[in-house]
Amino acid sequence: MKRFIIRRVLSGILTVLIVFVLNFVIIKAAPGDPISTLMGKDNKDPAMRAALEEKYGLNKPMPVQLVNYLTTAMTGDLGSSMIYNKPVTTMIEEKLGATVLLGLTSALISAILGTLMGIVAARREGSVYDFVSSGTQYFFNSVPSFWLALMLIIIFSSKLNWFPSFGYSDARANYEGMAHIMDVAKHMFLPCLTMVLILIPTYFRIAKSSVLQVSNEDFITTMKATGMDEGKIFRKYVFRNAILPSVTIFGISMAYLLTGVTLVEIVFAWPGMGRLTLTAINQRDYPTLMGVYLVMSISVAVVMLIVDVIYAYLDPRIRYD
Repeated sequence: MKRFIIRRVLSGILTVLIVFVLNFVIIKAAPGDPISTLMGKDNKDPAMRAALEEKYGLNKPMPVQLVNYLTTAMTGDLGSSMIYNKPVTTMIEEKLGATVLLGLTSALISAILGTLMGIVAARREGSVYDFVSSGTQYFFNSVPSFWLALMLIIIFSSKLNWFPSFGYSDARANYEGMAHIMDVAKHMFLPCLTMVLILIPTYFRIAKSSVLQVSNEDFITTMKATGMDEGKIFRKYVFRNAILPSVTIFGISMAYLLTGVTLVEIVFAWPGMGRLTLTAINQRDYPTLMGVYLVMSISVAVVMLIVDVIYAYLDPRIRYD
């Protein structure tokens, strides 16, 4: 198990380095000039351009810029934002917590509900529950996240006035303690519900198909033929084997939530990484973009490492040693 974890850690580090280099090259090659954005369209002063390029290290060759940025990033310094003139590390620290809170909560709820619903549908294949739940999941699987978010705002915020439609908390109320926690939960309900409804169909389909596939395996049929209790067969053999794909999907969905929750955050004005990333892209803020992508790639690598370890624990056959 130790060799397996070490290899996964080394593989994760190599993946992060490759992603870092690719992001650096793609960002630099993308159309747009951050110096022109800082100077303004009507300002053509060459001396100012040269000074700004020297300040942000853009007057050096790209390989030198890559090595310099990587060297400073390894010390924890991700540079300063060109637009906000603040340390990128500080900006990410301010936004990362909100994104992780929304993403992790949505992932856990959708994984539990989707897997349980899929298992029940598989055990009641052909029933009314199976028909209704499958049809519902196909519908939500085809719905764009931003459209669903807008519909939930219209229904639960505009019409029913049950939940707020934007923000992280009510700044004017100045809640503390448990009241603050409940206020954040109230503001998070609609964006979290949007992500859960979008993600549940994936877990539902995977869990249902996995349970049906394992239930039809020869060794399960043999156990049933010997008279073994079906509940015991399901708990000890079917469930343990069928849950493995759901664990894999959880890791993939976490990667998606950390990198693809941007639209939902923008619709609900959630103060997470989404809006920060969008602003950095529009303004060609190279240091902020590189810092965001680096943190995201590290987060995805860590999540996938944890998923691989859980997978190896559930199924020792995939371990290297």
